[in-house]
Amino acid sequence: MRTDGYAPGRSEERIEQRATDLLPEECAVGSDDPHAQAEVLLEESDIREEDPEAAPDSFLERRTSEQTL
Repeated sequence: MRTDGYAPGRSEERIEQRATDLLPEECAVGSDDPHAQAEVLLEESDIREEDPEAAPDSFLERRTSEQTL
């Protein structure tokens, strides 16, 4: 569970915000439906957040403030 105030879920507001904030590389490939693209991106992101092993080629490192430089 996240502790940064971010509430995962598929709220319409969250999807709309993500659709308006597509990354340059996401915009470069184009999309006929930015809303649907944002919905899929957020769904995949939520899965990776809940299960870090869901993306086998990625590495999620969590540190406390005492462990940083």
